[in-house]
Amino acid sequence: MNPQRRPLSVTALQAAEDSPTLARLAQLASESGERLKAVKPLMPAALRQAVRPGPIEGASWCLLVDSSAAAAKLRQLLPALQAHLRSRGWEVTSIRLKVQAGLG
Repeated sequence: MNPQRRPLSVTALQAAEDSPTLARLAQLASESGERLKAVKPLMPAALRQAVRPGPIEGASWCLLVDSSAAAAKLRQLLPALQAHLRSRGWEVTSIRLKVQAGLG
């Protein structure tokens, strides 16, 4: 009789290291978080908690925002955020905003 083996569990980090696709996604997620960390000081304090890092697609970056009101305020800051990111070495030609209720 051949006893059934349980599949070994792996952490997300281990899976990412073993898969180039997952490794790239993990790298992009980390970079998105670093970008947000870099621009948060430029945002009003009340707005910072309403924003989460989103996907990076080439030179375009997406920020996830928890309300349309926060998105409207953030939209005014986009040119400054882009300039700041470029000054830090990130090639960002556009920042998109996506409202996702329930992020907070």
